[in-house]
Order: sequence, then structure tokens, then C-alpha cells
Amino acid sequence: MDYFESDGLKLAFRVEGEGDPIVLAHGFASTHRANWIETGWSRALMDAGFRVIMPDMRGHGTSEASYDRDDYTLSAMAGDLVALLDHLGEAGADLMGYSMGAMAALVAAMEHGGRFDRVIAAGVGARLLDADRDPGPVVAALLADDPSGIADKGALGFRLFADRNGQDRRALATCFEAVRAPFPVAGLGDISRPVLVVTGEEDEQARAPGPLAALIPGARAVTVPKRDHMKTVGDRAYKEAVLKFLAG
Repeated sequence: MDYFESDGLKLAFRVEGEGDPIVLAHGFASTHRANWIETGWSRALMDAGFRVIMPDMRGHGTSEASYDRDDYTLSAMAGDLVALLDHLGEAGADLMGYSMGAMAALVAAMEHGGRFDRVIAAGVGARLLDADRDPGPVVAALLADDPSGIADKGALGFRLFADRNGQDRRALATCFEAVRAPFPVAGLGDISRPVLVVTGEEDEQARAPGPLAALIPGARAVTVPKRDHMKTVGDRAYKEAVLKFLAG
């Protein structure tokens, strides 16, 4: 792993391949390896001629953690993606995020649109438009001493995923509270970059991509058949849709 500094935090990243740069922002409780390498994404993009830039988002993987909620705003995470481009001397890049990473990618397109070319927001959909997205069950699951008593299946899934990836659960709980704040929906209409929104047909955490894409000028929506939030990540139909989008 290599490291760069952003907003006082030491963050990890990995670069693979040669060609046009694309930055990949992973989902909550994941890591660059779990989200992009183990799923075959980095190989698929390298084979398509891309230089793949994969950070561990702040508080995740081998990046530095904070226990201050203000350090986990989506604007801060979007700033990390720009700081990574600066560190690498890249004027711009394509950008793909999954779930939490997709939220950060959309905010990056709002706030730093000149630095990103095409944007893929996957694992997010209509639910992102809800003003009230209660973080309580997931936060409680992350902080529980014993996961066997967690009744909420979605929250339990995040807890087990965090444990599998060896994450700092206290940092993740702080992060989750921040990213579940109301999303800046009004800014979606200001995005001027080409955007693709992708969700799984059975993804109850994201819901349908169409209502979100409809608020972004010119955005396209794709639904991956018969996949939930976790299984969409490595799905072939998701990869095919993204590679077609990037091919223009």
C-alpha cells in the first residue's frame, strides 16, 4: 500500500494497471481489496485499458481512523478523492463509487466536477432521497459486544462484513452516523458530468435507481436483475453496464 495525506489524515491507496485513470471509492465497512479486487473489478478495468486507483476510504482498511463525526462527511470524503488525484499528479479521472463510495462520488461531482469525467454511482437509488435514514440499528450492531443478539438482518450484515474485513467498529459507527445525514439532494441538479446509476433489482438498501437518476441531468439508470446490495458488487451485468458506459 501507498499513502497520501488529506485533511490531516493518512490514507492508503493502491494503483494497478496502465492507461486512462479511474478512481474507485468502496462502500461502507468494505476496503479497496474487498470491493474492487476480490470481485474482479480491478482486473476487468485493467483489461479495458484503465489505470485503476483504489483508496481505502477514511476510517476503513489501512487508512487512518477518526472518532469525530465531522471527519466523515461526504464532502470530506469527496475531498479525499481530489487530494488523491493531486498526490498522483492527475488533472482528472473517471470515478466509480459503490454505496457509501457512490454517495461520496456524487458529492465529488457536485463540488469538484472539473476533476472528474464520467461518474458511476452504484448501490444507491431512491432511498438516498429519503430525508430520514435512521443510522441507529447499524450503529448499535457495530458497537454490540456480541453479534449473536442482533435481530435486524441488515444491521447484522454490516456487522459481520466489518468483522470479516478486520475493521475498527467504533470508527465505522461514527462514520455511519455521518453518512446517514440527509443527502444534499438539491445539488444533484447541478451535476454536469455524465452519470450512470446502478442498483440491484432486490437491493432494499438502495431501492430503484430511476428516481435518483431522474434528478441528475442526462443520467442513465441500470437495474441488475435478481441481485441484492451485497451480490450486485461483483455481478457480470453490473460490469458490462459500466464498461459500456465508459466506452461511450
